[in-house]
Amino acid sequence: MTRDELRQKANDLPLQPGVYLMMDKTGRVIYVGKAKKLKNRVSQYFQSGAGHNEKTRTMVSQVDHFDTIFVRTEFEALILENSLIKHHQPRYNILLKDDKGYPFIRLNTGAPYPRFTLVSKAADDGARYFGPFGGRRETRLAIDAVCSALKLPTCHRQFPRDIGKDRPCLNHHIGRCDGFCLPDGPTQAEYRRRMEQAVRIFSGHYRQLTAEWQQEMAQAAEDLQFEKAAALRDRIRAVSVLGKQQQVIAGVCADTDIWGIYAGEVRCGAAVLHIEAGNLLGRETEVFPAAADEGESDILAAVLSQYYLDKQVLPSEIVVPASWEDCDTFAALLSRRCGHKVSVRVPQRGERMELLRLAGRNAREEVERMTTDCERTNKTLEQLGALAGLPEAPRRMEAYDISHTGSDDMVASMVVFADGKPLKRDYRRFQIKTLTAPDDYAAMREVLMRRFRRYLDGDEKFKERPDLLLIDGGEMHARTAREALWQLGLTDIPILGMVKDDRHRTRALMTPDGSELGIQQSPSLFALIGRVQEEVHRFAITYHHEKHTKSAYRSKLDGIPGVGEKRKAALLKHFKSIKAIEQADPSALEAVLPHAAAQAVYRHFHKDDASQ
Repeated sequence: MTRDELRQKANDLPLQPGVYLMMDKTGRVIYVGKAKKLKNRVSQYFQSGAGHNEKTRTMVSQVDHFDTIFVRTEFEALILENSLIKHHQPRYNILLKDDKGYPFIRLNTGAPYPRFTLVSKAADDGARYFGPFGGRRETRLAIDAVCSALKLPTCHRQFPRDIGKDRPCLNHHIGRCDGFCLPDGPTQAEYRRRMEQAVRIFSGHYRQLTAEWQQEMAQAAEDLQFEKAAALRDRIRAVSVLGKQQQVIAGVCADTDIWGIYAGEVRCGAAVLHIEAGNLLGRETEVFPAAADEGESDILAAVLSQYYLDKQVLPSEIVVPASWEDCDTFAALLSRRCGHKVSVRVPQRGERMELLRLAGRNAREEVERMTTDCERTNKTLEQLGALAGLPEAPRRMEAYDISHTGSDDMVASMVVFADGKPLKRDYRRFQIKTLTAPDDYAAMREVLMRRFRRYLDGDEKFKERPDLLLIDGGEMHARTAREALWQLGLTDIPILGMVKDDRHRTRALMTPDGSELGIQQSPSLFALIGRVQEEVHRFAITYHHEKHTKSAYRSKLDGIPGVGEKRKAALLKHFKSIKAIEQADPSALEAVLPHAAAQAVYRHFHKDDASQ
């Protein structure tokens, strides 16, 4: 569909809630979103001049057609959006880990003696599922700990088939199992009663369970059933420790979840701290690719929906650093699904604010840990390419600068950055040959004409073609460079000027047509352009100083009969300095020059001696 057709289709949508699916030319879903009023939301994507961020602009440019699903309420839209995101895994949605990263605990309730097992996905098979949890190893440990606390079997025997067939295993002898395999062991009804208690623990209700056990323990003590009371006491202790220390069920049992968000230039991250009764029980982090201009509210809305809508037990309070459009609807939906009030709060001060900062630091540290220098550089180059209107990131950049003091020793430098790093073997220096008076524009024209003529001639030293030219200077410098390249027929090499502020610091980029491109909104891009500008200036200044110093040396040798440029160079090479030449006697000078020339040099520096 054309852009006009997409815009018309969006304008024809009704003002009712629903979910929309953006698709590319292949029919693949690239983005899923929800809206209270589909017409208003979807039409915004195709309006000309809409102030979209970088990620949205890229997504919209790839949309070939879209589909919509109408629902009755905002609750249904939230649930359907989450389901479609997990099913299609759209490229431009924020995506949490797949189900392999978040295991479930499965209870096969239809079996005579149901068992807990670890699975990757919840299925509609009549079994009960708990989770998803944070890690597979920790989840297995939690199953073992709960079964040990309730003295349930964890062996591979099948009941009732294997009851009485063999001796009880080691778990029974060390007190971890009550021996349900024994002919006179606990009954099937007792097994199911304890399994129901295990279910209550995994459902986050261990505190109510331990309260009931405490009443039973007190009653057993009154009835002088001290062994039963001791067993209940040990069970209460084990489950209490489990509830406070097992990170895998911390997210299920926590009273409060504290969320921190960090939006980096390459990746974004989220961290959630699970708090119960003021104690930090555990932490989960998630890192995912996202645009640097993704807003904090957008990230929260995407992450929290995927994180909570599949959970069966939820905290009473979710603390977040920012609100979002459907925040109240989201909280109401969670409350309805879990059977108790779930509030979403955005604190401004106090202890919760400090915890928010802690969660934010956790998110940032995880993002920084998982983001490589190469990824950061690639993202910065992508930003530069987009800013300059290039079809892709510039892998090879060449920068040029002119250096001189008046009309003397005019030189130019060319430095090369490949994949964001200096490529010093490709640096080049130029001595300006055609000018007798200082003229930066003419000097730049001469240098670029020489460099790219050699490129067109196939010179091995200049065979590489740059993706972008960066010229030290503003609009006129960039325009001069463009004219030089166009004169050679090279009209497709982009050129930008590097503009400095009053303090000689990099400020912006400038096109040959006079458009200023701001770079200060991206710290990494600002730093990269600053490094390029400093490097090309350093290289030019160094070359100019070398030329100026040699010129100063050679000027003291001017006017000596029989001593031309070659003999000046030979003297400097041999004696290293003008002072050493001055102090040399005729025999030392004759080691470099013929007798007559050596005598002329000696007399040149000892005129005063001869007059005395």
